[in-house]
Amino acid sequence: MKILIHGGRVIDPASGHDALGDVAIADGCIVAIGAVPLDFAAERRVDARGLVVAPGLVDLAARLREPGHEHEGMLESELNAAAAGGVTSLVCPPDTDPPLDEPGLVDMLKFRARKLSLCRLFPLGALTRGLAGEVLTEMAELSESGCVGFSQAEAGLADTQLLMRALQYAATFGYSVWLRPQDVWLGKGVAASGAVATRLGLSGVPVVAETIALHTLIELVRVTGARVHLCRLSSAAGVALLRRAKAEGLPITADVSINSLHLTDVDIGYFNAAMRLTPPLRQGGDRAALRAALADGTLDALVSDHTPVDSDAKTLPFGEAEPGATGLELLLSLALKWGADSGLSLPATLAKVTCDPLRVLGNALGSLSDSAGQLVVGGVADVCVFDPEAVWRVTPGVLRSQGKHTPFAFDATATALPGQVRMTLVAGTVAFDAT
Repeated sequence: MKILIHGGRVIDPASGHDALGDVAIADGCIVAIGAVPLDFAAERRVDARGLVVAPGLVDLAARLREPGHEHEGMLESELNAAAAGGVTSLVCPPDTDPPLDEPGLVDMLKFRARKLSLCRLFPLGALTRGLAGEVLTEMAELSESGCVGFSQAEAGLADTQLLMRALQYAATFGYSVWLRPQDVWLGKGVAASGAVATRLGLSGVPVVAETIALHTLIELVRVTGARVHLCRLSSAAGVALLRRAKAEGLPITADVSINSLHLTDVDIGYFNAAMRLTPPLRQGGDRAALRAALADGTLDALVSDHTPVDSDAKTLPFGEAEPGATGLELLLSLALKWGADSGLSLPATLAKVTCDPLRVLGNALGSLSDSAGQLVVGGVADVCVFDPEAVWRVTPGVLRSQGKHTPFAFDATATALPGQVRMTLVAGTVAFDAT
């Protein structure tokens, strides 16, 4: 279908383009930006005056809950949520049931996602069989099936010898390893160590649970040369270690979740289970360091950390509630809020959820590497059209995700969020339309 998006503010953070203009789309690709050929006969015309036309968002951390946890989320519901949030590409961790440790499971998941045509899906393969931390998976076979990297998700890996072998193997074949730095033994609490956890009598996760794991990973990267992506850093001390590692030139990237970027342990309040998250919410100083590190590029990307949880698993005492929150539909708004709070331009803000996450993925996207996450003539037409002036309040009824729990809707006085998606296109096909 030929589509003309007319009169919007066209922003491409990758190239620095920021101007009013049109975007012409045909056969799934962008054929013109700005001035459109006179002979372009659009089958659909989208009025984007007063709206922003941006690349589709790229989310590096979204659990889709299928297979194995369909009571908390179905592939269709969660990809619909992605489209409603302007997300056109997402990376899912391997902690499904069974885990993504065999090519057949990866093939099935990708096939189902392609049939839905709502969002591009890039799975991470399990680093170890069954995520048990004992035997490495067949990484070559998983890579051939379309895995963009290898991860343990939230399953710990205590065996540093196995981790070193995994990094050596990954470095040999150019694979990337995605790990959340947390010591297996120190990370068993339910809240961040500190005054709030002590007052509430909650078991704590100290900052050293993150920094000890980071020290280990950095040393192993230095020895092996493997590319490592650090998932969802949560502390100021962790940011300092990352900054030094990057200054040394080590091949390390990192992201931060929308939860850690906006909330602190104080928000737990009186045992609010909506705030039961992984990693746990830390103190104000940690949040400030994370916000600054994302702004200056030390942290490479902002992620939704989308983890839909059903009501039965959340309606429990804080320490027993399942950690997680829905986030795909909030990613754009919370990015805009952070950007405004930090005094960043709109293009600089959007870069953290478009082109910058694509740099983390690198060549793992194959033919999409040159055009996903950006608006470029001849490139794939993954587009997010949104109203930057609109505000909305997060309520369960407006969320398309099967998971209705989010810390940003914990009461009726929740702050209104900026920005609403009006249309999402994936390869030139309308995946979401609120116009």
